[in-house]
Amino acid sequence: MADTAAQALPASEPPPPGSEPASPGPAPSPASAPSPAPAKAATFRDVFADGEFRAIWLAEFASIAGDQFARVALTVIVFERTGSPLLTALTYATTYLPWLVGGLFLSDVADRFPRRNVMITADLSRMLLVGAMAIPGMPLWAMVLLLFVVASLNAPFQGARSALRAAIMPDDRYALGLAASQVTRELGVVGGFVAGGVIVSVLGARPALLIDAGTFLVSALLLTLAVRHRPATAGRRRQSRLAEMTAGLRLVFANQRLRALMLLGWLCAFYTVPEALAVPYAAKLHHGSAAAGLIFAAGPLGSAVGMLIFTRLVRPARRLRWMGPMAVAASLTLAICLARPNLILLLAIVTASGLLAAYQIAANAAFVLAAPDDRRGQAYAIANGGMNLGQGLLYVLAGAAASAATPATVVAGSGLLGAALAMWLVFRWRPEPSVAPERSVSG
Repeated sequence: MADTAAQALPASEPPPPGSEPASPGPAPSPASAPSPAPAKAATFRDVFADGEFRAIWLAEFASIAGDQFARVALTVIVFERTGSPLLTALTYATTYLPWLVGGLFLSDVADRFPRRNVMITADLSRMLLVGAMAIPGMPLWAMVLLLFVVASLNAPFQGARSALRAAIMPDDRYALGLAASQVTRELGVVGGFVAGGVIVSVLGARPALLIDAGTFLVSALLLTLAVRHRPATAGRRRQSRLAEMTAGLRLVFANQRLRALMLLGWLCAFYTVPEALAVPYAAKLHHGSAAAGLIFAAGPLGSAVGMLIFTRLVRPARRLRWMGPMAVAASLTLAICLARPNLILLLAIVTASGLLAAYQIAANAAFVLAAPDDRRGQAYAIANGGMNLGQGLLYVLAGAAASAATPATVVAGSGLLGAALAMWLVFRWRPEPSVAPERSVSG
């Protein structure tokens, strides 16, 4: 339910989306585009000096933490009512499937209407839906259905947020702002689960759901007060829902550059398998839930640190060059699990994999900035939807495989498969500065 936002007016306003310069070509550095760029490399101070970004960042942090409260609360309610681990796990999986619906059928909303309005509407809608989940006596099937709708609204919200962030910061600040948001997301997920467990144990499940509803209200207020209105992107003619969906899919799959960047992002499903198997892996190592929590947190923690290092120390022109090798290494590192490491070594392996996963910053930034502005939100929503759906499916397969093989074997196998796919993508795609993506993906 997360990625996964808003920012008070910048010192010098960027051009509105309708007059924004063309997206940068496939050159390794987006700073080479004709959009106004800082005279020196951007810093995190430059990013957080922008009031609009600060608002988006604070809104994202609040909603991410609240979403974890809701996940913990709902799984507790399901388990208390059914006593079934399977139904509890399937309920948790419903947070992934809606991305197929939202990513395909609602993604164009992020570009059809003013993006700030899309985000505010999604926030207020999710506030009401989550609040309804907390009504005493609400049937379990109705709670799961409401959760499905809440998760489906994530796609247009995050698509609009990503496109709005690119309009506010069309230069190297976008990558740094993305890094700050992703680090916030990783820490918010880990901290939200911990805090959610405490809140549910002390206050109960329903208060946790009400807190989540409140975070959506906070997000909507921040967006309303601190982010200026921008009109919808120009040049979009109205089409049927099917035509819009087809155009979006053609955009991200027909263009070699966008397709390769999107698929590199989808590789996260392979190197995050240790999180899906954290509980059985800890049990196999003769440890309890505390160890499972450490396994779960190791990847996100490594990713948060890696993103800070990658964006702070690696110059923009080099990030795409490092992207391919890091994508291969992020998955390949997990193959070490074939040696049956103990808990300490396992945590080091998963953390190292998370550090290398910082390449996602380069892939994400290049993808968003390369997409044409009038479909930028839709492209992001489709790509992010595919990522979430892929994770959900692979986690189910990994869980099934772990019932026949050891968790270590499944994690290592997932890493080897992910590394092989990453190498195939790296050899299939190399940046060609002479091609302008916005001209090559029209239609």
